[in-house]
Amino acid sequence: MKQELPAVTQGVLGGQIPRRGHWLLVALGKLILRLMGWRIVGKLPNVDRAVLAVAPHTSNIDGLIGLSAIQSLRVYVRFMGKHTLFEGRFGKLMYWLGGIPVNRDSAKDLVEQTAAAMRQAPCWLGIAPEGTRKGAERWKTGFYRIAEALDVPIVVLGFCYRRKQVRIVGMVHPSGDVEKDLATMVAMLSDIVPRHPERLSEPFKGRSPLA
Repeated sequence: MKQELPAVTQGVLGGQIPRRGHWLLVALGKLILRLMGWRIVGKLPNVDRAVLAVAPHTSNIDGLIGLSAIQSLRVYVRFMGKHTLFEGRFGKLMYWLGGIPVNRDSAKDLVEQTAAAMRQAPCWLGIAPEGTRKGAERWKTGFYRIAEALDVPIVVLGFCYRRKQVRIVGMVHPSGDVEKDLATMVAMLSDIVPRHPERLSEPFKGRSPLA
C-alpha cells in the first residue's frame, strides 16, 4: 500500500514557485474544493518553471477541480490555446487567464512557441498529455518536448475521485528516453481513479504511452 501524501497549503510552497492570484480568487478556489469535498495532497517542487502533466483526463469536471486547486495555491500556471481565441475582447480575457496563443498547424512550431512564451517570465505550463477526455491510444508528446527544450521538470498530477484528492504524485526530469519517461509517469498514476474509468486511455490499459 502506498504511503498517504501530505496535504498541500500555501504556507509550505517554496519561494521559487511562481505565484499569481487575487485574494478573492484564492478564497473562491478554496471554497469550491471544500464544498466538493476535495483536497490537495503531495509536494510541489520549488522551481520557477515546470510542465504540469495532468492525467488521466476523463471529465470536464477535472478542469473545475484543477482551476480551483491552482487558484487556492496561487501557483502561476499557464495553458496553451489556439491563436484565434486570443483575438478581440475575449482574447484579452484569455491572456489574463494565462493563455499562451499557439498555431497548431505544426507540432514543432507549437513546442517552440510555447517554450518561447515560458522563457519570458517564470511560470508553469499545465497540460493534459492525452489531449482528450474521451480516451486516446497514445499521449501527445508536445509537453515532453517543451520540458526538454526548457530543461525543466515534469510534475505529474492526477485527480483521484475515489479519495477526492488532487494528487501530486511525482516529478520526472526528461532523460531523452521518451518511451521510458512516459512509462514512468503512467506508473506514478497507477492508483488514480478517474471520474469515468470507462474512458481511460490506452496508456492506462497496459500499452505504451508514446505517440
